Amino acid sequence: MSDVTLLAPLVEPGDELTAAELQRYSRHILIPEMGIVGQRRLKNARVLVIGAGGLGSPVLLYLAAAGVGTLGVIDNDTVDLSNLQRQIIHGVADLGHSKLESAAAAVAQLNPLVSIHRHDVWLDSANALDLFAQYDLIVDGADNFATRYLVSDAAAMLGKPCVWGSILRFDGQVSLFWNEHGPTYRDLYPEAPPAGSVPNCAEGGVFGMLCGTIGSTMVAEAVKLITGVGRTLLGRVVLFNAFDASWRELAIARDPANKPVTELIDYDVFCETMPASNQVDDAISVHELAAMLESRKRGARDFDLIDVREPGEFDIVHIAGALLIPQGGILSGEALSSLSRDRDIVVHCKAGARSAAVLAKLHSHGYDRVWQVEGGIDAWVREIATVLPT
Repeated sequence: MSDVTLLAPLVEPGDELTAAELQRYSRHILIPEMGIVGQRRLKNARVLVIGAGGLGSPVLLYLAAAGVGTLGVIDNDTVDLSNLQRQIIHGVADLGHSKLESAAAAVAQLNPLVSIHRHDVWLDSANALDLFAQYDLIVDGADNFATRYLVSDAAAMLGKPCVWGSILRFDGQVSLFWNEHGPTYRDLYPEAPPAGSVPNCAEGGVFGMLCGTIGSTMVAEAVKLITGVGRTLLGRVVLFNAFDASWRELAIARDPANKPVTELIDYDVFCETMPASNQVDDAISVHELAAMLESRKRGARDFDLIDVREPGEFDIVHIAGALLIPQGGILSGEALSSLSRDRDIVVHCKAGARSAAVLAKLHSHGYDRVWQVEGGIDAWVREIATVLPT
């Protein structure tokens, strides 16, 4: 067992426990390693949770149940019907309402002794340091690379630990980053993957129950940090595959080539989440696409409309007349032979990131009669075919 993962308690003990608290938390207190002092540390702790979604839902509920005295949550989204397959902190009555409000209500219902602070903002480089400074520990349940790098960098600048988790389809990962004692997210992922190369849950799907497994593992790390109990995941990443019920562990260490983080940057630019090709002449609107499809229907124009999403996404909703060629086949070059350089080609994905990557790939191989659809099928459903599902 490495000494680097045995850490002193993060939080000092709070006030003496009341009779009601002794009863509520008795199953924790009965554990010799936790005891009353450990529970008082939890009572005195301030934990900030990034996101009230798939991971944030079980994280918030288990932190509240454990007796963490102050919870902060950052989210500026509203509850959608597709969230309810995994985001268990929300319900049907919350549809269309703020995730912050429904999450706060669920926490209060579970444990009214917990104080919850709602931060209805988009986390960015301008507000991250001020927000993080108010808390002892950050728990990152973000679903995109730009926010993960931002969270890790901001925590590193402030010397605060960050518990991180990630999920996609059947796979989940959990680790602890703390530059005061070990590696950070940048040591695990020195460079962001190319834009569009890794789908998010809205694009690739997620096994709903995986959120509970990974979220509860994240909370276990947070509670161990706060109380100084057990061996943490500092310097280790655990990977869980729900498909075959297997766990693996990887060791990570600080990269000596990494320079200390001294400022927060533009993480959308760093992760190329807004490719330049989205703002140039190679993009057409969904209204332009609708006119082109109408012309093609009349025989006045001919072109190929290529959907570069995954088959599962195509099965849920697609544009009539589109041909499915997932971006992986195009980016690898395997599917290039099915695309003609002598025809007009229009590509689209869900919102634009994957089609931008495909557009760049096609341009690099000499395709000069290719365009992408701004906003992807999300914009198509929102503005053209409003009866289709999303």
